[in-house]
Amino acid sequence: MPEPSAAPARPTPSDSAVLGAEDTKLVVLARGARGRVGAVEGAAVRDQDGRTYAGASVSLPSLTLTALQLAVAAAVAAGATRLEAAVVVTEASTLDGAGHAAVRDLAADAPIHVAAPDGTLLGTVNE
Repeated sequence: MPEPSAAPARPTPSDSAVLGAEDTKLVVLARGARGRVGAVEGAAVRDQDGRTYAGASVSLPSLTLTALQLAVAAAVAAGATRLEAAVVVTEASTLDGAGHAAVRDLAADAPIHVAAPDGTLLGTVNE
């Protein structure tokens, strides 16, 4: 399991720039979370029951969370034990190590889609 301080993961460009309907919904939720508060990142995850959770990056003097960490935490707090997929909307070209590790805590094989702020799919991290 990667450490939260692990190096960022590079998304692999997808064979198709088109996601399925359920993963597209995650992109919409992540963009909304980011835009609502003007955050650096937004993220959304889908759990084993198809429920979705979204979050935005948090940067306070006493607490810093990536958007993906917050979305995973919301899922766990609601009783999720496994994730099916995750999306992070960011201007970065890599997936942060802490968010990657949070998803992998619940799913070794869930795809983590990385999208630009306009929703364009940049790639997917599968490991």
